[in-house]
Amino acid sequence: MSENIIDVTDSTFETLVLKSDTPALVDFWASWCAPCRAIAPIVDEMATQFNGRVRVAKMNVDDNPATPGRYGVRGIPTLILFKDGKVVDQLVGAVPKNQIKELIEKGL
Repeated sequence: MSENIIDVTDSTFETLVLKSDTPALVDFWASWCAPCRAIAPIVDEMATQFNGRVRVAKMNVDDNPATPGRYGVRGIPTLILFKDGKVVDQLVGAVPKNQIKELIEKGL
């Protein structure tokens, strides 16, 4: 995992994501999920490319069930972009890099 990605939990989500000064992209994932592993390098790349402008976070849905439940995460990977504490948009599944980049740019 890139040094530009933070790990969030149910207990740190509000502080690190909802109260973030910059837009925050959260990758809801699980260790057993092959599509999650497939997009991980892309998420790492986006964290580096948008470092300082967007906070990129990962949340393990197995360890943190409350937050994914609150945001209706039914399939993983799910990428949700938050800005000013609100959901801007989301992507579900192993999507191409250009779609992830477009999602991030909606928050800038």
